[in-house]
This record gives sequence, C-alpha cells and structure tokens, in this order.
Amino acid sequence: MRMTNATMYARVLAGDPADNGRFFFGVTSTGIYCLPACHARKPKPENVRFFPTCEAARAAGLRACRKCHPDDFARGADPVLESIETLVAEIRGNPAAFPDATAIVRRSGFGATRLSELFRQHFHTTPSDLLLRARLDRVRQSLARGDVALATLAGEAGFESLSVLHAHFRRFNGSTPAAYRALRTGRTFELELPEGYPLPYLRRALGRDAGSLTERLEGDAYTAAVHLSDGPALLTLQLAGNTIRGEISSGSAVEAHGLVVGLTGLGQDADAFVRLATRLGLQRLVEGRPGLRIAQTHSAFDGLLWSIIGQQINFAFACTLKRRLTALAGQPVANGLHASPTPGAIAALQPADLQPLQFSRQKADYLITAARLVADQRLDLAALRTMSATRAERTLLAIRGLGPWSVNYVMMRALDFPDCVPLGDTGVTSGLQALLKLEERPDVDATRRLMAMFAPYRSLATAHLWQFNQSMPA
Repeated sequence: MRMTNATMYARVLAGDPADNGRFFFGVTSTGIYCLPACHARKPKPENVRFFPTCEAARAAGLRACRKCHPDDFARGADPVLESIETLVAEIRGNPAAFPDATAIVRRSGFGATRLSELFRQHFHTTPSDLLLRARLDRVRQSLARGDVALATLAGEAGFESLSVLHAHFRRFNGSTPAAYRALRTGRTFELELPEGYPLPYLRRALGRDAGSLTERLEGDAYTAAVHLSDGPALLTLQLAGNTIRGEISSGSAVEAHGLVVGLTGLGQDADAFVRLATRLGLQRLVEGRPGLRIAQTHSAFDGLLWSIIGQQINFAFACTLKRRLTALAGQPVANGLHASPTPGAIAALQPADLQPLQFSRQKADYLITAARLVADQRLDLAALRTMSATRAERTLLAIRGLGPWSVNYVMMRALDFPDCVPLGDTGVTSGLQALLKLEERPDVDATRRLMAMFAPYRSLATAHLWQFNQSMPA
C-alpha cells in the first residue's frame, strides 16, 4: 500500500526498525539519506524527502548516513548489527571475561549511550542485564551436567560471590542452585514464586481454552501433554500458595522445570514495567496485577501454530481450529490429553486434509509450509531464542504467511522477547482506547506511536492491555 509523506514522516519520528527498507528518507539541510529508524536527531518535516530506494536518494545528490548505513541494509548487510551480535556471542561464550557493563562498552568500540541504544534495539535488553543472564545460563548448564562445586561454578561464570549468585538464581529460576542440580535425578520439582505474583492470572492463561486437548485446568491442578527431548510426557502442576509443585511422567525434569519457568514468566522484569507505568502516570494499567507476566507457549513451534491459526479470526474459533488440528495430527499421551502436533506430523498433511476442519485453504497452506520449513531444518526455532530480536524478526517475516502481528506474537509469547507489539491486535487497541480515553480505537500507525512510550517493555504492556477491559479473575 502506498504511504503518504505524512505517514512516512510519522514513522521516521517513531523510529520503528520494522519500517527499515520500506522507504528511505533524505534530509536536504544535511545532504544525507537514512533508514526510517536512524537514531540521528529527527529532521524538520520541511527538510525531508522520501525515496523508494538508495539509488533514488543518491540520484538526488544525497549521500549515505554513517550512523544507520542505509546502503548496507539495502544490500542485506548490517555491519552494526553484526558487530553487536559478535559482541553478545563473546559475552555468552565467556561471561567471566566481562567484569561489568563498562568492560562491555570498552570492548564494543561504541560510547556507553550508543551501545545501550543498540542493545535495546537489537536484543531488547541492556548490556548489564544480558551479562547477568549469560552468567546464569552458564551456571544452569554446568549444574545440569555435573557435580562441580558451586563456588567454582560461580567464579567461572563471573559472579563475585555465592550470595549474589543465589539471589539472582532464585529470582530467575524459582529455586536454589542445589535444588536445580537435583533435577538431574528426579521427576518432581518446585518453583518459588516472587512476592505478589498474581497466580489467578496465570490460572486464567492456562485455562483459557476449557476444551483444550493438550492441557487441562481443574481448580489448582494443571495437567498438560508436552514435548520433551525424549518424547511426549505428562506434566502436572499444583498452583496454590507461593510455590508451584510439578511432576513430569518421563523425560528430563530439567527441561520440564524450564518449561514451567516459561509458563510463569519468571525471567520477565515485571517490577521495572510497573515503575515505568508509574512514571508515565498510568498506574491504572497495572492496578490489581503489578506482577503480571506473559505465559510462554509450551514450545516455539506451538507458538508458531497459534500465530497462524489465530490470524483474522476470534479467539474462540482459533481454539476450535487448534483442537481439531490436535485431534487430527497430535499424539495421545495420557488422561485424554494429546501432545500438540509436531512439525513432521503437519508437514505430512495437504491443505485438503485441513479444509474439512474449517481451515481456509490459505491458512492450511501457511501452516503446512511453515511446518515443512521446521521439519526440513530450514527454520531452526530453537536458534531464534538466542538470536538478536532484529535477526529473529527478519527470519520470521521471511516466512510466507507471517506478517507483523504473527511475528510479534511468536516473539512475545514463544520466544520471550520483552519489547514486542502485535500490531493490529484488537485487544491492544481496545485496551489503549480505554486506558487513554480515546474517542476511537487507534489504527496501526497510532498504535505504534502510543506503544512507543512503553519501550523497552512493550510485551508486558501488551499483556496488561489484554487484561485491561476484563474483570479480575477470582
């Protein structure tokens, strides 16, 4: 769709990387042309011209910006992103080599402010937070493999003391390092929830489809058929008090524990979002649920299925289609529950197999095409979790049938990226209209502008907006 100059200028002001490549803009007062998301000072509208390509901008006598490198982006190269990805890989590979965020800044070659901007843009985090998570990942991996003394593991990961390790480990994992190590030999586990965790909202999320074939919530008892590395298994949880007690019927309790950490969203910084909402004067958005998190899907592929099934239909019908797909291609596990269909199972289908289930031919084609990409290992969903958000978004947008809503849904609900907005989502627009007392629901461009104030926690803002017009759960 052709965009007007006013629309393109609004998107330049918004600075959304999703617009990069859709057009380029030149600044006549400086003689340069840029990507829409360039972080340079925003120009006055009277000094701006818009171009469909870099070639057109150069033909007008402009030169490429040295900050956003539009020519590199246009030809598929992105040296700034690649340098940040290389730096992040170094941090994750040896977090102990970076004593603090200052060491990361020195290694990067960027200034502290610019590096923070790049980390937020490409990884939805700060250098210090990424370093902390890299240290915790190192400790988790070591605990799951062997019996090395915890003090040794803390030092190898770069923690200055055991007490610091314990505090952060409990916050992100809901257990002590010793309890996590014990998961190697058991089938049961516990997660301690943070103070004020809104458990009723977790129950609402887990029981949102009362007729689900993959999961069931009865009072405080949650049961789900899940896929682990060793095959399908039955996961049972007791959701009461401030401790979740879990058991897995077979397979790895370490994997099951990680899945439940995702369901509870323990790694999400709910407190920081509450502080941001308070600074914005929007305490109403978080009232009654300050600790709300986004429950992650059981697997990245399950999130991909939901994102395609849910396109352009209401939630109730999406649940119906998901149940029918599960009955057709899922694997029975126990207690009447089925594990969600695997990529291979859906890849073996034809669109004609799904049309009698009320899938449109287009939706059936999108599902099967995406499943075949995963089954043939042309799309590595596990790798998306460790990619930069920028790279993950570009990878998903290249898949036929996935647009901005679907991609941001997958990134937010299946990959746990913290700064995503499923643009065009009616729950988001209805929530914004009620929260900000707007006369009408905002369109996509207005939603993008309004949600910018919640960066870098737009995923949590989305979760709260989804709940804003609903009654509080019992």
